[in-house]
Amino acid sequence: MSERKACETTTMASPLDAHLSKHHGLGNDFLVWLTESLPLDAPDRARRWCDRRTGIGADGLIFGLPVADGETTTDLVFRLFNSDGSPAAVSGNGLRCLAQAEARRRGVSELSLRVSTPAGVRLCTVQPSDDAHTVVASVAMGAATTGPTPTSSALMTDAGPSVAAVQRWETVDIGNPHVVCQVDDPTAIDLAVAGPAVEQFFPDGANVHFVSVTGNQELLLRVWERGAGITEACGTGATAAAAVFHRWGLVGESVRVQMPGGDVTVGVGDELTLTGQACHIADITVANA
Repeated sequence: MSERKACETTTMASPLDAHLSKHHGLGNDFLVWLTESLPLDAPDRARRWCDRRTGIGADGLIFGLPVADGETTTDLVFRLFNSDGSPAAVSGNGLRCLAQAEARRRGVSELSLRVSTPAGVRLCTVQPSDDAHTVVASVAMGAATTGPTPTSSALMTDAGPSVAAVQRWETVDIGNPHVVCQVDDPTAIDLAVAGPAVEQFFPDGANVHFVSVTGNQELLLRVWERGAGITEACGTGATAAAAVFHRWGLVGESVRVQMPGGDVTVGVGDELTLTGQACHIADITVANA
């Protein structure tokens, strides 16, 4: 039985049931819960439900929450917990998945949504695609600023031989921290070793990206995500990489970023824009949640 068929099996609902939807943005998968309040045990729920052996399985758990009474400048509140239970301020792929979930709840194929995140308000737009379960969504990601300072000024040397291929690097913040590393071939990097080797030099952690220029206005990126490990794609990472490589003069203002899970387009300017697909996988009821 397919995942979609299995998850559409009718179950008896109870007041304690949690009704989630599962989505992915280029293989970066999330559970989305559109609910009235953030539970006190949200980190524990993320760890349990995102576990790929004993739970449902996902890179993170997103809560879509109502705005405060009287709030008129935003439409929805975004809160994300990684699969290890740690909070994340923003996620480009996650915001696209949340926007799709909200469009499905409203029963519309197009939507413009102002979403409040811990990193600020993000404008999300949803457009239909040829596939009924897939949308094309854009997120206004804000500006790229200087990222965190590592505890070692000789970061790549101290990180060891696993990152010897790094030619240059830069940190950047777009609501969450990133380390963008230029290499000749990201596919030759052992992410499970090199990612943690770099991240350990940042006390609050960081997303680590190994990136190369593959053509005119094109980048290839592989990612080690803070709180999730190796993932198929990272929307904020793609945005950060495009901003850094543009600053280095290696790409222009419209950049296609290729990742194992698929491609996104990043518009580089005073405000960065991320555009890519979001796919609805299943509706899920967690009994006695």
